[in-house]
Amino acid sequence: MAKIITREEFIKLMGTKEQVKLVDVRSRENYQKEHIQNAISLPVDEIEGKVQELLDKKEKIVVYCASFECQASVHAAQKLQALGYNNVLVYKGGLKDYKEAGFVLAGSLHETVASKSGCYGC
Repeated sequence: MAKIITREEFIKLMGTKEQVKLVDVRSRENYQKEHIQNAISLPVDEIEGKVQELLDKKEKIVVYCASFECQASVHAAQKLQALGYNNVLVYKGGLKDYKEAGFVLAGSLHETVASKSGCYGC
């Protein structure tokens, strides 16, 4: 089973110079609304079909989903490991835990007022 990491471990890992691929395994629609910055979208139900074009088996991968209650990140890690991806970590708290800590998110729900109005650099 993949190692489950806490928010503190996640923040520490993402702050290092180590190459880490951050993967949001929720639906594309949810990803487009909001996601952790620098995450790629790979919904859990698309892993088998798209994983080879998005991930390298040698890289460290952190998967996350919506919250502690969501099991998608655990299922995604199991699928990845079955496909030979052995350096997979699960950020179990996911988007909700990250958001509750006050960290900045990306996506359509988090666009700035200036970018919505077309005024860049105002």
